[in-house]
Parts: sequence; C-alpha cells; structure tokens
Amino acid sequence: METFESLVRSEFAPKNTFLNTASSGLLPARTVTALTEATRIRAEGRPLDPLFEDVERAREAFARLAAVPTHRVAAGASVSTYSGLVAASLPAGAEVLTAEDDFTSVVNPFHARGDLKVRIVPLERLAESVRPETALVAVSAAQSADGRIADLPALREAARAHEARTYVDFSQAAGWLAMDATEHDYTVSTGFKWLLGPHGAAFLVVPEDFGALTPLLAGWVAGEIPWNSCYGPIAELAHSARRFDISPALFTYAGLRASLSLIEELGVAAIHAHDLSLADRFRAGLATLGHEPVPAPGSAIVSVPGLGPKQPALSAAGIEVSDRAGHLRASFHLYNTPADVDRLLDALSV
Repeated sequence: METFESLVRSEFAPKNTFLNTASSGLLPARTVTALTEATRIRAEGRPLDPLFEDVERAREAFARLAAVPTHRVAAGASVSTYSGLVAASLPAGAEVLTAEDDFTSVVNPFHARGDLKVRIVPLERLAESVRPETALVAVSAAQSADGRIADLPALREAARAHEARTYVDFSQAAGWLAMDATEHDYTVSTGFKWLLGPHGAAFLVVPEDFGALTPLLAGWVAGEIPWNSCYGPIAELAHSARRFDISPALFTYAGLRASLSLIEELGVAAIHAHDLSLADRFRAGLATLGHEPVPAPGSAIVSVPGLGPKQPALSAAGIEVSDRAGHLRASFHLYNTPADVDRLLDALSV
C-alpha cells in the first residue's frame, strides 16, 4: 500500500528547492500525462467529449473538497471574473467591507464599480467591523502576502447578525486547509496554487438560490443543454450554478481534474499536517537566526519582514521563494521535505 511519502515521490521530482506554492504549485506527473493526452486529442482531431467530461469531473472533485453539492459549483477562469460577478449583484451605494492589503483580484472589482462604498479595515478587526449598513464582506481565507488566516467563524456570525453576505477567496487555502463552503454565501478559488493545477481555472460556489447573482457572463456553456444554446439568446439557463460557468479552457481542466484526484487521494487533513509541520520547522529555525516572521499561526505560508531582497540570490542558488513588499515569503506544500526547510535556513544564515 502506498504511503503519503511514496505517493508524493511518485508524482513529483523538482529540480530545485521549490517553496513558492503561494505563487503557483508544481504539476504532478499524472497532470502532465493528462495535459499530454489532451493535446494529442486536439492534434489528432479526435472528439473533444473527454475534455468536456474532465470539466465535470473537476467540478465534482472540487465540490467534495468544498463540502457542497456539485450543483452549487460554477467553473470559470479566474477569481477576478467572479469577484466582478458578485460586485455586479450589489445595488448602488451598498457597503462592502474588505481587509487591508487583501489580494487585488478579490477586492478591486468592488472598487471598479465606482458606486459602492468600500470600507477597508485591518484583517484582525474584520468581524467586529461588520455593521447594519454592510451588504457584503469580501476576504481571503488566507492572506496572499503573509499567510494570516481570517477568523471565518467570527466573520460568519457577525455577518449573520447584521444580515450581510460573505464572499471568501480560498485560493491560498483550498488544498491544505479544510474548507466548508456551506458556511459562506459565496466562495471562490483558483486552481493553480495549492490545488496543483495549470493556470486558467477557478471555481465559484453559490447558494442554493444563487444569492441574487445575475449570469451576466453567460455563454453557450451556461445553458441547461449547452449544445442547444449555441445560437441566439439562451432559451433556458442551467438550473444549477453552471449558469455561471465561463467557456472552459479544456486543457487546463483536463490537468486540474488529475491534480484534484491526487489531493483527494492524499486527503486534505494529511496535507495540512504535513504542510504545517514544515512551516513550524521554518518558524523555529528563523527564531534561532534572530528573525521574527509575521504572526500567522496555523498557516502554511511564512512571511519574514526585511528578507525579501534575498529572493534573487536564493533563486540563483536553486531555492524558489517570493519577495512580497520586502518580505520573504516561503510556502510549504505536500512535495516539500524537512531538508528543503533546512536548506533555506542554511542559505539565510550566511
């Protein structure tokens, strides 16, 4: 029987010390195989039915990870697209509460409307800042820049108390942090980070009643019977969240379907334990070097103020991390090992 370690090693063989999953994850071997097969289907002129089936298999797998029924999941291309869809559903003058320095794709569409009242507060004060006038709270479950985890239970209770909706981006959390999309009005996640897929896929989870969203971006794939919706206005929108689908990048979803199968085989709980053990090892090592990371307990992302300028030299030495506004950001995922952590610490000690 395969263990966590043996299964991971059979899927990944990085040529460097890759600690940058918060930017993009590595592709598993099974995903590379799926992408190769997808290109062959196109090159050889075979029917594309298997690729459209991959979209549905990926949707189903994500629904299981998000703990929601499949009919609540829409398949699209990016977080910003779905942020724009949620923003478009709000009436003029509505108040949107966001966290300071949250990821642009989450918050900018609300600013771009021009007629919404966007209020920005520190992440730690988000729940206490919800008020009767608040129509929507938009936040990332884990902050991209430094890995801080939002207090989603507190936010949920505050939002319910004031009848506000919540929109939560799980792009930096889905795949290593347990996710229950039933606890929020809308959730979104891209697929190319911790879910280990290619670029170009994102999932939106909506309420059973669609949460007042209008399918402004609906094309033929949003019809109840897509192949009967190719010409003229859509006569019958999908009865499910598929009405919010965007014409899929078929190669991307072919790869993502394979990546999600690996996440499910390993289990998010096991991945979570693995990732946090490495992040905590790095935090402990930083303390011995006299460095203090941004406080982000329970996060697989570690951000160290002042060390960002070391990123180019680390990259040249074969260690991939990020420089985020002068902070060195390291992110630890299932393919990383204690040796990876120690190599980074050794490089920082010089």
